[in-house]
Amino acid sequence: MQFGPLIKFYRIQQGLTQKELANGICSVPHLSKIESNSKEANEETMGLLLERLGVNLASITENEDQIKQLVAELNEKIDYFLNDEADEVMERLKEFEGIIPFTTNLHTYELTKFRYLIFKGLIPEAQIQYELLNKQKKIFSQPQMALFSYLYAVWLLKKGSYKRADELLDSIGKDSKIEIASGEILYHRAIAKTLLEEPGYAIHFGKLALQEFMLEYNFKKILHVMMLLGINYTNTKIYDEAQENFKHLIRNAEMLNEESMLPEIYHNMGYLQKKVHNYKEALYYLEKSKSLQPKNTLNYLITIYTIGEMNFELKEYERAKEAFDESFFLSKQLDNKKYRILSNYYIMALDSPEKSLAYTESKVIPYLEESDGKSEELICFYKMLSNHYRNIGRFDQAVKYIEKISNGGM
Repeated sequence: MQFGPLIKFYRIQQGLTQKELANGICSVPHLSKIESNSKEANEETMGLLLERLGVNLASITENEDQIKQLVAELNEKIDYFLNDEADEVMERLKEFEGIIPFTTNLHTYELTKFRYLIFKGLIPEAQIQYELLNKQKKIFSQPQMALFSYLYAVWLLKKGSYKRADELLDSIGKDSKIEIASGEILYHRAIAKTLLEEPGYAIHFGKLALQEFMLEYNFKKILHVMMLLGINYTNTKIYDEAQENFKHLIRNAEMLNEESMLPEIYHNMGYLQKKVHNYKEALYYLEKSKSLQPKNTLNYLITIYTIGEMNFELKEYERAKEAFDESFFLSKQLDNKKYRILSNYYIMALDSPEKSLAYTESKVIPYLEESDGKSEELICFYKMLSNHYRNIGRFDQAVKYIEKISNGGM
């Protein structure tokens, strides 16, 4: 505890001048040196100053211990995804914000606060906290610097800087004295690799994170890692593993009543079934996902659009049109160009197939080539046009799109 600045804090808080506090105890210059930490006061002088301020030294020490305990507790709540309980601990910590700057817990608290703001998705507040910490990092200890690097990497993932985040996470080695569970670092490495579309690495880090969380009985994090594994098994076409993973995930999430995760789980299971052409099964899970999602969100838009695709494949054209009309309207509300163009394509395909082919060449493919590069959607449109031109004897055009497929969409 830095007692000099703490005495200054309580003196100013109580509206006392240095002369008023020092009167009969020590000289004003002596008090000034104590407050600036340039001179240590003897125990008797310190006791008299604190007594005049009405501050109990034992309670101050007790407060420091309590702050340390609350910081550890907040980290634990975040580790185990205990959202409401983390809020409660943060509120208790805020009661000590007046004295935290004078304790040995200052940097640990500020780093944990940054972690909490990221965890809660409080983007503007987290940005301010990052800027504060970035100015202080030169005086961080090695474990604090490692923790700051880790939290900054998690922050970068939230902001979409996946490559830089991955590099930072890679720089935090096993020997780093970082006060974060190794499972957390492995989990975010798996997220980074998923977002970088490196599913092999994502599965590797995901499996390692899963082992760590199972040892800790961290059931919520286990579910989150299983979600990542299921997505990456799907993307690498390891469909049997993906199927088993999602079955376990659905059973456990339903049993634990994890309502916040179920829409995403159902959607990803539906996407898997779409990939293996089980369209009825895909539709079943997508409808379950839709029923749990708030409308007017990007996730809802993607789900309703995919429901349209499945109904189209099943030749349920009225239901398909209903879904595409909804996704077209919502994409305009959300200003989402991709799903506005794709929904419009299907609406045209249902009303006028010939017009939809022209629209594919003039709008859909140019947009997907510019924005998605080598996406599976783009390849599907290449195949469709190649087949169309082959069927009408336009082999030059058919070859053009076959070559695009061979070049991976470029």
